[in-house]
Amino acid sequence: MSHSTTVAPSTPAAPPPPSGGTHTRRRLSLARLDLTYSPYLYIAPFFLIFGIFGLYPMLRTAWMSLHDWDMIGDRTFIGLDNYTRLLADEYFWNALVNTFGIFALSTIPQLLLALFLANLLNRTLLRAKTFFRMAIFIPNVVSVAAVAIVFGMLYQREYGLVNWLLGFVGIDQIDWDGQTWSSWTAIASMVNWRWTGYNTLILLAGMQAIPRDLYEAAEIDGAGQWRQFWRITLPLLRPTFIFVVILATIGGMQLFTEPLLFANGNIIGGTQRDFQTLAMYMYEMGITNLNSAGYGAAVAWALFLIIGLMSLLNFVLVRRAAT
Repeated sequence: MSHSTTVAPSTPAAPPPPSGGTHTRRRLSLARLDLTYSPYLYIAPFFLIFGIFGLYPMLRTAWMSLHDWDMIGDRTFIGLDNYTRLLADEYFWNALVNTFGIFALSTIPQLLLALFLANLLNRTLLRAKTFFRMAIFIPNVVSVAAVAIVFGMLYQREYGLVNWLLGFVGIDQIDWDGQTWSSWTAIASMVNWRWTGYNTLILLAGMQAIPRDLYEAAEIDGAGQWRQFWRITLPLLRPTFIFVVILATIGGMQLFTEPLLFANGNIIGGTQRDFQTLAMYMYEMGITNLNSAGYGAAVAWALFLIIGLMSLLNFVLVRRAAT
């Protein structure tokens, strides 16, 4: 005798409740917060340090420039009087002319020579490229004080090597730190020797980022070295070259250590202020002369605005020249 058994259809089991639902939501919330705010946290140290050592001194200097301020404690608000005085100050204009003169004699030859050397070091046929790249950077590593001492000896009037070499071609001895043009030339040569290698390596890095296929294709088409440099290297190197130009402009307009050491610590730059730069004049008014710190702050802000305008002008000129 057989018995038939009827099996009732089974209903699907309900999914188990999510374990740790609150904990999961909390983790997702923390992950979203991490993605949103962690980048700001990573860059916060830079802005914190810049705010303390960069932005605050700038704002403080701007506030000082509106006062008759001395280091003893007397402070009187005078508005824009310091800037009005600046426009009529012959020493300020003398320092401005000296700054632009040294800047022209140092920055322009420096960038042209750096561009030439970078192109030379970028050639594939050059042997011992690593050695030459290291050697060309050595002047930037040397202490600026040591550089000033050596160049001061080279440009001595009586026993300097430069005057000795000029004597072979019939040129009389030159008092290098006693005239405007000669002191500009001596300081510019010091700056060029020290910073040409630094700019060369930056330009070389930009050249090495240019694809080699472009040069190979140009070579197949019969383009020579000069045509390749003019049609390929310069246009693609434009962002790097603009960066180098702006850096050189900022450094050239802030020139302080080289002329100060060339003058043996004389802050006025020679007996007749022959090579006093704006940075030296700012130091003289703001630090050496304790009674005119407010005026020195006005010189500092004038220098800041001049550097900004010069950098913008160089940026525009380089972009137009490269197009």
